Parts: sequence; structure tokens; C-alpha cells
Amino acid sequence: MAPAPVARPTDQGAAPSTVEVAEPTAGDLAALPRHVAIIMDGNRRWARLHGCSEFEGHAAGVEAIRGVLHHAVRRGIPVLTLYAFSRENWARSEAEVAGLFQLLESAIRTETPRLRAEGVRVRLLGRLDELPAATRASIQAALDETAAGDRLQLNIAFNYAGRTEIVDAIRRLIREGVPADRVDEDLVSSLLYTAGLPDPDLVIRTGGEQRLSNFLIWQSAYAEFYWCPVLWPDFGPEAFDAALAEFARRTRRFGR
Repeated sequence: MAPAPVARPTDQGAAPSTVEVAEPTAGDLAALPRHVAIIMDGNRRWARLHGCSEFEGHAAGVEAIRGVLHHAVRRGIPVLTLYAFSRENWARSEAEVAGLFQLLESAIRTETPRLRAEGVRVRLLGRLDELPAATRASIQAALDETAAGDRLQLNIAFNYAGRTEIVDAIRRLIREGVPADRVDEDLVSSLLYTAGLPDPDLVIRTGGEQRLSNFLIWQSAYAEFYWCPVLWPDFGPEAFDAALAEFARRTRRFGR
């Protein structure tokens, strides 16, 4: 049975995929990023390549999340942010959008006990109020049940857009009547969805494309970017380690 259509928000009047990787050395993994952000691209191309439906491609992408997340815990990465659904994705077909929501709810219900056991704390980045009630309830349950996690902060960017995030911060400044001379970068950062978290040190995009696609555009000002040809469902621990090793080999100057 096809998933039921999902009501779409509006701002009107309101707020082949393989890569050879070398085994990383201990030195490569000594300088781990504090915050890794991943644009998980390539589910639909993976589905076409394997002769299956888009829904099956997205389901394979969810399986890839499990492997990468648990590997991040093993590696000791403190913060992991995954770009799961952008506000631009509402333009996709009814069946695909509904399927993505169905997969999110199912994954949260299935994985929450394991996340809690592994010390993973879940946080949502995006406009939660625009999501269907059932999805909001699933997400809130995961937020509540994993609140004590202290090994890894997992951020799920869902119904997220970088420009929307900045717009929401500006709206809050206006609502609170903050004087112009009090507005600085630290204040703006404190009003973003990622408030209290370090900016990403490493942004990974799978699938071969080389763009940010409206993802963490404020926070990624000094991030290292890693473009990977592997389609997301095939991105596993070895490919993740290759990205971490490349990050460790770079020299970060921050404009100096």
C-alpha cells in the first residue's frame, strides 16, 4: 500500500558508486573532527542502478545510516549531523515524500533502544512544527528517551534548510526586540538550530555532487569539505574512515 500523502508547508504569510580507500593509520585517526556533517546523496541513483523503486533506495539509505552512526560511536566522534530531508524536498512526488516520512518514523521506533544503549542523544534540526503529528510524536519520543546520551550527539536535519534557519533566527531577534548594536556572530549562532554545538569541522557529501545544497551554510564557514563518489547506500565504515583520514591530513588555518 502506498503511503498516504503528507501535507506540505509553505512560507506564504508565515514563518556506479565504488571508491578505493586505503586503511587509515593510527596517525590518520588521531586528529578526529569534533563534528562531522554528512549530505547523504545518491539513494535514488542507487535505486535506478539496482533496478528497484525509489522507496527501496531510501530504505537502503536508512540501513547505511545505521552502519555509519555506530562506526562514529566506535571512533569517538562527539557530534554527527545527517541531512535527511530538506525543505526543498517537498517538491518531490507525493509517494516519495510520504515514503520518506514513513521511513523516518519506522527508523526512530526501531533504533531508539539501541541509540539509548550506545549513549547517543538525538536532536532534530529543522521546523518540527511543519511535520505531520505522527512524525512529531515519533521524533519527540526519541528526543525524550535518548536525552541522557553522552557519547555522541546525533543531529537529524529534517525539514531543514540553511536559509530558513537564518530567517528563523532573524525573526526571533525581531520578536525579542534586540538592538542592532547587540547583534554579533555569537548572538546569531546562539539562535540557530545548532545552538550550543561546535560548528562542523568536516562536511561529507556522497554521490559525487560538489555543493552544499542549503545545508549548515552559516556553520560551515570554515569546515573542510570532502566530496565522495560513493552513493549513500554504499557508504560504509571504510568510506567513512577514508574521509576521516583525509581530514587528518589537511592543515586548517582559519584565515591566518
